Amino acid sequence: MIEASVVSKLTKDVRQSVTGITLDEARYLVSAYYVMQDYRIRSAAQERELSKAEKPNEAIAWLEAQNESLEHAVKRLLDAWTDSQPMGQWAKAITGIGPVLSAGLLAHIDITKAPTAGHIWRFAGLDPTTTWDKGQKRPWNAELKVLCFKLGESFVKVQRLEHDVYGKLYAQRKQQEQAKNEAGDFAEQAKQQLAAKKFRADTIARGCYERGQLPPAHIHARARRYAVKIFLSHWHEEAYRQHYGTEPPAPYPIAILGHAHRI
Repeated sequence: MIEASVVSKLTKDVRQSVTGITLDEARYLVSAYYVMQDYRIRSAAQERELSKAEKPNEAIAWLEAQNESLEHAVKRLLDAWTDSQPMGQWAKAITGIGPVLSAGLLAHIDITKAPTAGHIWRFAGLDPTTTWDKGQKRPWNAELKVLCFKLGESFVKVQRLEHDVYGKLYAQRKQQEQAKNEAGDFAEQAKQQLAAKKFRADTIARGCYERGQLPPAHIHARARRYAVKIFLSHWHEEAYRQHYGTEPPAPYPIAILGHAHRI
């Protein structure tokens, strides 16, 4: 295990040449950060259980502290790196997005391969028309999909803050989804879920599907994905403008379907 003082020195040294971080390194650091975070949370839970049982826990407490130091060091490094990137600064100015999420977006999304926001949605596994059959190569980036899940959950947590935008979009969408659900608009989808998956008889999900409705967790996920997709549309628009120096193509609903409303 690396001592906290060594971690601090390494971080200081790397921060001085932070612009030299490659996208591969950024992807690795983002992934490593979440692995360390998960490990720290599990270590903390184990320490609490040992403490309740009045058993020795000094070693685990020490390990948790070392992991927390390294976790914070990686976060500071990613903060410095995203400060050196225009889109990193743009993303961090949004309520609910910190240096790790911002770095993940920068590391995984290549604007030169995304002429429209829809390309990002599909790459992030957010296009419901995309299917993945057994034996085929996954048609989306698994790490980016997880990152978008974390992004959505962050928006959910900040929805009551004054300067939040996307959390409020989540809340508005959730109300709309709930109203449609109660009206039976998702009955066919509920039927398909029952046919495609097996649910225990005592689960909330099965009871909802049998009534022709989607369960609360499903409604939450739909609203969360909506907020994330709107954010990614805005991310694409700004990244396209910064990279090409011109306005991006109009979104499909406006350019093709003739919709007038634009968020």
